[in-house]
Amino acid sequence: MDIEQQYDKIYRYCYFRLYDSHLAQDITQETFLRFLRQELRPDSSKELPYLYTIAKNLCIDSFRKKNILNYKDTTEETAYDPTEDWINNLTLKSAISKLMPEEQELIFLRYVNEISITAICKITGFSRFAVYRKLQKILKQLKTELKKEGFSR
Repeated sequence: MDIEQQYDKIYRYCYFRLYDSHLAQDITQETFLRFLRQELRPDSSKELPYLYTIAKNLCIDSFRKKNILNYKDTTEETAYDPTEDWINNLTLKSAISKLMPEEQELIFLRYVNEISITAICKITGFSRFAVYRKLQKILKQLKTELKKEGFSR
């Protein structure tokens, strides 16, 4: 596993979940610090899912802390939206935002961060069949929504 390549992907994943670039950077760094403290075999197939599990848990903890403190920073504008290249028009972004958070996460992991189905299964705890089925259902929903908006393919 190439740590440098995964660093950018983990950052995008954290940003996708938090929409705060500074917090995403902090959590990405903490994710890799915790990951590197572990003694996994270098050829372990569990490295990538473990990395995403750490990031996901840290994002959840951060979100909980924000809710506990009732902290809302509405004045900060995000300077960089890492999904902007992937979601290059407002209609697609709108269609994706209508999906459930779990569905958005599956789309993000598979198509933005290009994570394998096997790794997604380990990250989410779903079976391989369930991941394929959910992705097909989500893509069908998106296609239907885009057709309503006048996009055809």
